[in-house]
Amino acid sequence: MTSSDIDVRNVTIIGSGPAGLTAAIYTARASLEPLVIEGEPSSTGDQPGGQLMLTTEVENFPGFPEGIMGPELMLNCRAQAARFGAELKTEKVSRVDLSSRPFGIWVGDPEVADPTYRSHAIIISTGAKALMLDQENEQRLIGRGVSTCATCDGFFFRDADIAVIGGGDSAMEEANFLTKFARSVTVIHRRDSLRASQIMEDRARANPKVSFLWDTTVTDVLGDQTVTGVALENVKTGETGTLDVTGVFVAIGHRPNTDLFKGQLEMKDNGYLVTDGKSTRTNVEGVFACGDVQDDVYRQAVTAAGSGCAAAIDAERWLEDQH
Repeated sequence: MTSSDIDVRNVTIIGSGPAGLTAAIYTARASLEPLVIEGEPSSTGDQPGGQLMLTTEVENFPGFPEGIMGPELMLNCRAQAARFGAELKTEKVSRVDLSSRPFGIWVGDPEVADPTYRSHAIIISTGAKALMLDQENEQRLIGRGVSTCATCDGFFFRDADIAVIGGGDSAMEEANFLTKFARSVTVIHRRDSLRASQIMEDRARANPKVSFLWDTTVTDVLGDQTVTGVALENVKTGETGTLDVTGVFVAIGHRPNTDLFKGQLEMKDNGYLVTDGKSTRTNVEGVFACGDVQDDVYRQAVTAAGSGCAAAIDAERWLEDQH
């Protein structure tokens, strides 16, 4: 391939999910003919369409009073983007070069000299991945009692006994929130003290529905079609046992999918991309970031979609200024 053969785009969206597909809808309607490189399924849980492709019913996305299945919502967004002229490719980006414009984007072998595509603007929507326990049944029971988002799924666990796994602020926030619905919430932590801030710990300890299992790890999630419990092991004594629960909320953190951009884009200490104020601009002119890849606070489908809209408008206006 010679440099003259390389496909040059107005705007390329790396990643899909609510943020990327909303950006695709808006840039396509602006006649920018966006290319969406939506990723490929992987054994580590990566999925074109993002985390909602692994979610069952979504009840808190506006416009669906009866709820909608996560995969259906994403497939509808994908079809809407395609209807307006977005080109979607089920490929995985292996390398980017943001040192000069048009930017270089590699798919496949990252060591080849010439990029697969070049793009005047890039919108990054690669999302973040909830850290999991890597237990045998965990992935199989996601959406069937296993969750990583209390705000998303807590409503489905009314009068249920729930386990929350983790010891940080996120785990305490999840535990307290779930008590609005659950009969009981048991926090399972591998140490004998929490990593959470004192105020979050105090709130959880003061909540009569919250109890704690210390020095304990979850060795497996139990259940055939739905969660029926968790298998436990005490890390100090080696004692094993089970806890009967119908919900398991894993709250051990998130990891943004930003490895592609290390050394090229400004990041927070936790790896999330830094954007300028309320905009989606990164520190590289012409590169924009939206959704969970830059949001370590809200992490909701609707906020991701909103930031995807913002990224599309930011990119469109920036391209107008350039041309």
